[in-house]
Amino acid sequence: MMRFLPVVGALVASLLPRALAGIPDKIYGVNLGGWLVLEPWMLPAEWTAMGGQTGCCGDGCIGDEFSLVQAYPKTADQLFNKHWSTWFTQDHVNQLRDAGINTARIPLGYWIVEQLVDRQTEFYPRGGIKQLQRGLQQLRDAGIQVILDHHALPGVQTPGQSFTGHCTSDVEFYTEYNFHRALVWTAVMTALSHLDPSFSSVFAIEAVNEPIMDASQTPGYGDFQKNFVEVIRAVELILGIPVPGASLDVKISTTNFTAAISATVSASKIFNQEVKAALVEAVPILVELGIELVLPAVFNFDMAASPLSKTRAPLITNFMDINWQFNDPPNPADAAIGPQGYDNHLYYNFGGVADPNPDAYLTSICNLQRVQNDAALGDSPLWFGEWGLPTQFNATDDFLYKWADAQKLAYSKGKGWIFWNFMVEKSEQAGDLARQWSYLEGLRLGYLTNDPSKVHDPNVCAPYVNATNS
Repeated sequence: MMRFLPVVGALVASLLPRALAGIPDKIYGVNLGGWLVLEPWMLPAEWTAMGGQTGCCGDGCIGDEFSLVQAYPKTADQLFNKHWSTWFTQDHVNQLRDAGINTARIPLGYWIVEQLVDRQTEFYPRGGIKQLQRGLQQLRDAGIQVILDHHALPGVQTPGQSFTGHCTSDVEFYTEYNFHRALVWTAVMTALSHLDPSFSSVFAIEAVNEPIMDASQTPGYGDFQKNFVEVIRAVELILGIPVPGASLDVKISTTNFTAAISATVSASKIFNQEVKAALVEAVPILVELGIELVLPAVFNFDMAASPLSKTRAPLITNFMDINWQFNDPPNPADAAIGPQGYDNHLYYNFGGVADPNPDAYLTSICNLQRVQNDAALGDSPLWFGEWGLPTQFNATDDFLYKWADAQKLAYSKGKGWIFWNFMVEKSEQAGDLARQWSYLEGLRLGYLTNDPSKVHDPNVCAPYVNATNS
């Protein structure tokens, strides 16, 4: 732990209002899922046209990014670049801006930092970082703020999911090797967020999307949380960005960022070895990206702003909340240094939340206590980073109006909400998928209001509050 950071929970809480001033008072957001981490179920016709297969997962199935690149090594980069260019466009940005969306959560794979990929054993497309830069610039120009979500971790953090980029039962993220790669990724993304003008609307980086819920299967995750925060704060302090309750023990005497990292790591006594190693490994990657992305600020960070300390606030470190896991999970609040936020995802269609009928759904959501339960454990502010309209039963239009309203009201008791997804494919193969999964389609059909802060019926929960789930 950094010895120069005696920040306690009360101090962190007292600093949050100022630190969060750049974020909307209430987050009204969408996920840009299916873009830089492609999930075949969301675009089955396009995925099939790319050479993939749907409805399967694992060995012998081309059902994820890993397997498609492995199957088509010579053409995969071109296939993905076409997808990236067309799945999320300026037209989508305009529609989201006009709909009042103020936040985008962007799922990313570790492979977007290509230098972290072992090309002998791991198969992922190349070129995504430039597409990310393009999309961030468009979002910035539209006034939409951004969470960079580490959605697909090195080694895979959750079994059997295409959203990890490799649908496999072989989960290896929870190892020193892959924790380390994730920390290097974090150092790179933090630096880009502060040095690349295209990234200037990024206000948070999320450490791990949906780790395994059983904490007994995620050894070392608590230490990783602390190192994740320390890496971000180390990069910021080296850049001269003020972090509440923190300071360096060495003087920065160069404006060359990579040289400043090397000198700080060499002279400082406040970083543990894992944090130092991640910072050092980020240096040559940043040099390459500085050239590729045309970022002179990497080599002279005085060029990024004059000075950075007056133009950039520290990023919000972001974790899935403690109640995401069971079996004595680490509390991410224990890792906080400076501003931190918490994420929860709630889907009713997968079961286990409420009985599969309209009254049970509304009774459950209208009595939701997750914001209060998290706050009692220090996990605040909380936003709901994924939710949608899907159900386990055939939902009528009338129910979907209520279901959208009730969820928005429940999630707005916290810091806000981010819908999954901004869109899904509309095709014969996708069927009726967009009706309940696409924000833009939900707007068109009227389930979702044109002003995201409004609902059709503010009293939708009145018959259900304190009712008994049936």
